[in-house]
Amino acid sequence: MGELSKLPNIGKVVEEQLNQVGIFTAEELKSVGSKQAWLKIQGIDETACIHRLLALEGALWGVKKAGLPEDVKADLKAFYQSHKL
Repeated sequence: MGELSKLPNIGKVVEEQLNQVGIFTAEELKSVGSKQAWLKIQGIDETACIHRLLALEGALWGVKKAGLPEDVKADLKAFYQSHKL
């Protein structure tokens, strides 16, 4: 496992998916952002769910997804609702 799996919420499967869409480092994930990274993952995995999106954002914040502020969670949920397949 690589650098991304050292971030909160990022396990082997999510790290592999991020690698498949061209994201290999925490800096690249930060540059792309959780929403765009999730959309890229959704392009290769139709089952990408809200929990994966929250996990990506939590990784950027350095916290478990449950620790994200409520307003951030609400924004991500609205984004997910408008982009889910």
